[in-house]
Amino acid sequence: MARRSFSEFGNALYTGEKSINFIGRRKTWYLISLILILVCLFGALLRGSPNLGIEFTGGSQFQVHLTEGQDRDSGAAEKVVTDVVPSSNPRVTELGASDIRVQTGSLKDDENQEVIAALAKAYNVDESEVTFSYIGPAWGQDITRQAIVALIVFIVFAAVVMALYFRTWKMSLAAMIALFHDLVITAGIYLITGFEITPAAMIGFLTILGYSLYDTVVVFDKIRENTSAGEVSDHRTFAESVNLGVNQTLVRSINTSIVALLPVASILFIGAFVLGAGTLRDISLALFIGIFAGAYSTIFVAAPIYSQLREGEPAIKEHDAKVLKLRAREAEKSDDEETVEAEATK
Repeated sequence: MARRSFSEFGNALYTGEKSINFIGRRKTWYLISLILILVCLFGALLRGSPNLGIEFTGGSQFQVHLTEGQDRDSGAAEKVVTDVVPSSNPRVTELGASDIRVQTGSLKDDENQEVIAALAKAYNVDESEVTFSYIGPAWGQDITRQAIVALIVFIVFAAVVMALYFRTWKMSLAAMIALFHDLVITAGIYLITGFEITPAAMIGFLTILGYSLYDTVVVFDKIRENTSAGEVSDHRTFAESVNLGVNQTLVRSINTSIVALLPVASILFIGAFVLGAGTLRDISLALFIGIFAGAYSTIFVAAPIYSQLREGEPAIKEHDAKVLKLRAREAEKSDDEETVEAEATK
């Protein structure tokens, strides 16, 4: 019954029988987005420096190779490291079905050897089963630099392609603003909550770009169809045509977001609570937040901004004036007919 009602609701939105006024209430959505962005920015500033992973700060990494089914208690590894270096804050993650990875800050050579011996003893394995590697900060800096370059290239390329595809730079600009909205909120939540920023999280941030634009393109495609030269209605203003396009794609956006969130949520749950795999958790957490933000920004940010950018154009102002004039004339005619009918029944 609920499924049928949702389907009927979607059909009513598509035909215009029902309408949610997304565009007319844009100041409310702008205010909500502004508050979210300010909370993210000030929250991140108040929290201080970001919690960067060892890949960005440099440090020591140990990997203990256990047999499948052997106890992988992370508490034992943490105790071993803090016994050797009390000031350290080790990060322990499970790898695959049998390994444990321990990451710490930079240790001295003798401290590394002590940790290797202690880990071997704690997990009852030979010292040869504990491998050590040093990760320099240059690796993380190189990843960061490449991520920034990739981000700039992606944004420029996507902006040009969207401007050509939709034949207006204003749709491209609105999509890019929504994209930055998603990135700021996702990164802000990450920084405020103190989640560790790892290369996997960076991959998640970059993946958000694709999802955010995909959802925006679907909605914009319908808006372009409603507002193209041959499809402009004499009974709807430009903003109302944009609003109709958002309503027509609302159910599809919700369904797409849910379908995208379900596997990501499953990976997040499995990564965080079942496998304890840091890489899975980091990338799925960024995607989970980003998909939510992307679904919101497409409807409440991108479409209203595009409508606002176009409403000042002379041709659209002229069209809107004609629609409002025709609407006023029809309302006046309807009032006159009601008056005649009322007098006739006296």
